[in-house]
Amino acid sequence: MALTLYVDTARWRAHHKHVQEQFPGLVPVCKGNGYGFGHERLSEEATRLGSDLLAVGTTYEAARIKDWFGGDLLVLTPYRRGEEPVPLPDRVVRSVSSIDGVYGLVGARVVIEVMSSMKRHGISEHELPQLHQAIENVRLEGFAIHLPLDRTDGSDAVEEVIGWMDRLRAARLPLHTMFVSHLKADELARLQQQFPQTRFRARIGTRLWLGDHDATEYRGAVLDVTRVAKGDRFGYRQQKAASDGFLVVVAGGTSHGVGLEAPKALHGVMPRAKGVARAGLATVNRNLSPFVWGGKQRWFAEPPHMQVSILFVPSDAPEPKVGDELVAHLRHTTTQFDRLVDR
Repeated sequence: MALTLYVDTARWRAHHKHVQEQFPGLVPVCKGNGYGFGHERLSEEATRLGSDLLAVGTTYEAARIKDWFGGDLLVLTPYRRGEEPVPLPDRVVRSVSSIDGVYGLVGARVVIEVMSSMKRHGISEHELPQLHQAIENVRLEGFAIHLPLDRTDGSDAVEEVIGWMDRLRAARLPLHTMFVSHLKADELARLQQQFPQTRFRARIGTRLWLGDHDATEYRGAVLDVTRVAKGDRFGYRQQKAASDGFLVVVAGGTSHGVGLEAPKALHGVMPRAKGVARAGLATVNRNLSPFVWGGKQRWFAEPPHMQVSILFVPSDAPEPKVGDELVAHLRHTTTQFDRLVDR
């Protein structure tokens, strides 16, 4: 009995091809937990797409993925002097976001990140004159800019990239390749048309692997069902059942990421109100689970255990049976499945 990720493989791969067609020179991203699919599986899918370069999050990920992907690997986390050395082959390209970092990678293949409106990390405009000497002792693979997802000030993503292209050109730095993130297909086309001598390569993870929500589905198997009456005590904390119903033990607990939700940015009055309401319910141990039964998301009977969750299903709903599977609305990037089934 398991928490299973079901994949409509033909549909999933058709989406990959569609994204690849929209973004010529696409660089797939495989980082974290492999967007819920795992590093090995996404390495296979990147190979299937014919990708020559796969972006990973850290040097530790590169050390693992190098055995599954035969092309070049781009480490997205910038190099810092003093970091733990990890043995990596020459086909690994390091990101750098400081002048000092460039000097620390003599002989290495590097991509230099510039500071975008994200203000996370990157070379600043006033540092560009210092790059000429710094890049003499590295193999420059190109520059990169990581853009924000939302532009609440109404600014234009393309104009931000153009601004950096103009600064790099004015500094007489090589502009053969620019790696970009979070651009739309038409925005990428605009840039390519304006700078035909530069190859723009979009680094894409979420849109590529998770862009078709209907291609994948998590389901947790029912392990046990126990009928309870109002007032019956149950669970670790011996709480009382609020009404008649069923305690349903379903595969999927904290070790899978169930109940461990990443914070979300809330926009608008209604989402904020719902967030406040959920927080209020949580103070009285009422937490909505990600599991669906009888067309409704069901409440946790108590906080999820390590490998299972206990749900409360009221008596007016259909009684679940051992072996049934409950659809689970889980975030791929925080979920670890027991098994993946292609269908």
